[in-house]
Amino acid sequence: MPHSQTSAPRDSLSGVRIARGASSWLLPTVATAAVSLVRARRSRRAAAVAVPATALAAGMLWFFRDPEREIAQGRVISPADGVVQSIMPWKDGRTRVAIFMSPLNVHVNRAPLAGTVTSVEHVPGGFVPAFNKESENNERVVWHFDTELGDIEMVQIAGAVARRIVPYVPQGTKVEQGDRIGLIRFGSRVDIYLPEGVEVAVEVGQTTTAGVTRIDRD
Repeated sequence: MPHSQTSAPRDSLSGVRIARGASSWLLPTVATAAVSLVRARRSRRAAAVAVPATALAAGMLWFFRDPEREIAQGRVISPADGVVQSIMPWKDGRTRVAIFMSPLNVHVNRAPLAGTVTSVEHVPGGFVPAFNKESENNERVVWHFDTELGDIEMVQIAGAVARRIVPYVPQGTKVEQGDRIGLIRFGSRVDIYLPEGVEVAVEVGQTTTAGVTRIDRD
């Protein structure tokens, strides 16, 4: 099936493709950098501000980048860029694959399978570092997808810095595998639960790419 990219339109800034939901952070940062650069020739104070402001703006543009991806073939693909933090058998027979996303990763998450979004639930919580075991009690958004493999659960978990998760699509939306479905701001984690009988293809410590890395094995 063709991959739809219309479910999550992107913001734009000077021709740079950035993640939807990032403009509220980027525009003030870029504006501050631009103004300080213009004034730098006439003011030492502005010149002192220009260097860190420009570096911050460049860093924010990099962080909120939203590159196009050639979506891989496979039953279940990674919903997130990052590193596999843990692979844990669950009591109900499922297997949880936890992917840690550092601030250097793309933070736009993608649908691991084609299907219908049956639930998008925001759960309040804390903000400990996403690599910490206690991060399971952090603020999170729990997704459920009705797919050819049955119900698939995916959880976006906020980190110590991330204070907002931005879902792109509501309950009832039909998504194609690899569609953009949400953004987590700054360091964070994404968990995906594979159904009983589905073998995991990745290993702890392995780097994953959203929409590209296959999570399951035939």
